[in-house]
Amino acid sequence: MKRIAIIGAGVSGLTTARLLTDSKRERREEEIVLFEKESKPGGLIRCERIGGSLFHTCGGHIFNTHDRQVHEWFWQHFNSEEEFLKADRNSVVFLPNGQHIPYPIENHAYMLNESLQRLFIHDLLQLDSASAHPASQPGNFEDFLLQRFGKTLYDLYFGPYNRKLWQCSLKDVPLDWLKGKLPMPTREEIIYNNFNRVAEKQFVHSTFFYEKHGGSQFIADRLAEGLDIRFNTDIKLIRHTGRQWILNGEVFDTVIFCGNIKDLPSLVQGVDVSAYTDFIDALSFHGTTTVFSEIDKTSYSWVYLPDESYRPHRIICTGNFSPTNDSGHIALSERNGNVQKTTATIEFTDYVSKEEILDGLKHTPLHPTYITHKYNRYSYPIQDKNTREMIASLKELLSAKGFYFTGRFADWEYYNMDAAMKAAMKTVERLC
Repeated sequence: MKRIAIIGAGVSGLTTARLLTDSKRERREEEIVLFEKESKPGGLIRCERIGGSLFHTCGGHIFNTHDRQVHEWFWQHFNSEEEFLKADRNSVVFLPNGQHIPYPIENHAYMLNESLQRLFIHDLLQLDSASAHPASQPGNFEDFLLQRFGKTLYDLYFGPYNRKLWQCSLKDVPLDWLKGKLPMPTREEIIYNNFNRVAEKQFVHSTFFYEKHGGSQFIADRLAEGLDIRFNTDIKLIRHTGRQWILNGEVFDTVIFCGNIKDLPSLVQGVDVSAYTDFIDALSFHGTTTVFSEIDKTSYSWVYLPDESYRPHRIICTGNFSPTNDSGHIALSERNGNVQKTTATIEFTDYVSKEEILDGLKHTPLHPTYITHKYNRYSYPIQDKNTREMIASLKELLSAKGFYFTGRFADWEYYNMDAAMKAAMKTVERLC
């Protein structure tokens, strides 16, 4: 019987294992073992109960997809009506001048003051004239933002927000990661939407599904059911013997790695990957300090903070996603006579000390009160122009030996949950 080892029980590892396990029931020819270094599944979508309320330990994860294959597969494992709530995304940009402009900001330029409106209109006219020239095509993220939305919105929102998030020059950020991440309206659509006050409903998460109980941990736990998962097992060595792979003293025919590509050079023995070591070491990334807080009650789901006087870059109002998320801290607020509160995760890029967090929260909108926090060293992979080519080449080398990899930090791609599932599906297709 063929044995397959999967390393990592985040979204990618769980999806891969679930796909292989479900198909195995028909073929009955594979044994699938999942290795996870933590005590429970989930990876970046892991949640914890703190005082009865739900803390998304890295961001605030929801589900939706425009991919038909992912959609059909996902809802084979879940009941959308009984287990999920469906909501419209109600997001807002808090501008430095005190205005709250709905997201995406380019559809709501009519809400800006008169001088900004005039500058924005001038930008659109200039952009329309420049777009006819091939030389004007953007070569990096900054150029894309300026050419798509104009200098006024770039200076007001897109530039400062993304600099806070990426902590680098936006000229150094390539464009490939953008697909499916941002609304991509044409200038004609922007003008039409402002004339008619049309909210954008075409981008991936304009509406979304959210779990009634347990947040995204519910997804991880459901996908993990019935799988052979070795928890609390940190793989330190993956050795190729010429025909098979050895992990923790066990022999496997195939390995699917869903961890961090930066670990591969030290993990893999028996296959020479030294030509890729320098490329892998040079890969850039950012982490996230996710702060679980109690905030003023609001109707928003996401709040974006481009103002550089605010240390965090966004507030995700996870307490609004399901009534069960706030069961602990809001019950406490009610007992204290204050019912106008909800819980949220507030995101700071990279490591921030508790002292810095507390100081930053003093100047953050919605009067956040600190509950706890978690630092995730790896949250956002940053590509350069050579990243995808290098990773594709490494995949070709290793797959010939029965070693595959997929996942946000294995592929070094800025995957949402559904994109990670799609990538896992493509990996499984290569095996079959």
